Amino acid sequence: MSAREGEVVMEVVYSRCAGLDVHKKTVVACAITPKPSGGCHKEIQTFGTMTSDLLQLSDWLTARECTHVAMESTGEYWRPIFNILEANFEVLLVNAHHIKNVPGRKTDTKDAQWIGELLMHGLLRASFIPPIEQRDLRDLIRHRTNFIRERATLVNRVQKVLEGANIKLAAVVSDVMGVSARMILDAIVKGETNPQLMAELASKRLKDKREPLIQALDGKVRPHQRFILAELLCNIDAIDETIERFNQQIKEYCSPFEQAVELLDTIPGVARPTAELIVGEIGTDMSRFPTAEHLAAWAGVAPGNCESAGKRLSSKIRKGNNNLRVGLVQAAHAATRTKGYLAVQYRRIAARRGKKRAIIAVAHSILKIAYYLILRQETYQDLGGDHFDKQKPEATKKRLVKRLQKLGYEVLLTELQTASPTLA
Repeated sequence: MSAREGEVVMEVVYSRCAGLDVHKKTVVACAITPKPSGGCHKEIQTFGTMTSDLLQLSDWLTARECTHVAMESTGEYWRPIFNILEANFEVLLVNAHHIKNVPGRKTDTKDAQWIGELLMHGLLRASFIPPIEQRDLRDLIRHRTNFIRERATLVNRVQKVLEGANIKLAAVVSDVMGVSARMILDAIVKGETNPQLMAELASKRLKDKREPLIQALDGKVRPHQRFILAELLCNIDAIDETIERFNQQIKEYCSPFEQAVELLDTIPGVARPTAELIVGEIGTDMSRFPTAEHLAAWAGVAPGNCESAGKRLSSKIRKGNNNLRVGLVQAAHAATRTKGYLAVQYRRIAARRGKKRAIIAVAHSILKIAYYLILRQETYQDLGGDHFDKQKPEATKKRLVKRLQKLGYEVLLTELQTASPTLA
């Protein structure tokens, strides 16, 4: 930009562009085009959101030779507009927080005009919209996740009904929907009341808990509770079938990304469903992320960057891709139960900073590992549980000696001599 006679003149980046203010039933478009005599001409038009209306919007923008179109990411209402316009225009989906209008000028017309002016001067940063193949895969994975959450809700309701009937099954079994537990639940639904007979349905290791199981099944199940259990179990079976169909469909849509999914599956704590989730959210093209730290910040698993007057303020994680963050946190919890580098990292950080920060740190590490595995096309190589000890051997030695001394031992260290190979 340049200043002339006290006036600030901003550089025009896109001479023919448009801003859209999107709502459920209407779209207000402001097309900005150059005038032959200089300056710009702004034309505003309102369209509906039906497909035929959006096609008219596309023709209207094409007639004015617009090349770039910007709109806010308003709920799900931007999707049909993006589907129609993406083939003919460079569409920018921008964060509404970044383009707040001047206070006191809140109208649909001025919003569309403001978005168009910001776009014309190149002041908008577009959100990432993945290619159509990745969008399809991502939609399938997100809906599968929703069904998995619904199933968990139904299982909790089953547990609530059992507690109301004095059945303490969850106190003995680890999974109330496991094979043995499910056979017991089916027996309860059919009217069985004898705890000894129901305990005989236990299999494998649950047979060793026969006496506690008999006590847990000694309850008072009323007829209406049997009816509720039957309906809940029926819904759970239906959702299980739906999830399985989603798994088959996702496997088909994952074929272009199969190599990346297999690479991510080698990370401790990351099973195939989580690997599919990561690939569906970030894709396989890492060129749009300059570094792994940029990816972590985009996903919302990196510490916040807030500093003022030389003081470091809150380091709370920023908002990011919530679906990806939830999947990474679940993978981090699973990784803490392994014996490798990630589990040791969790224990080290949890001892100093707490469990919640430690889980986010492990999730951060998992995403960085995924970035490099996809970028380099290689499998995961664990650094080992003793990686941190090898980094600073002297500090490790002093710490262990100090712990033994506190226990009342006198420690004398003798370094082992490595035998030199003999020549035959």
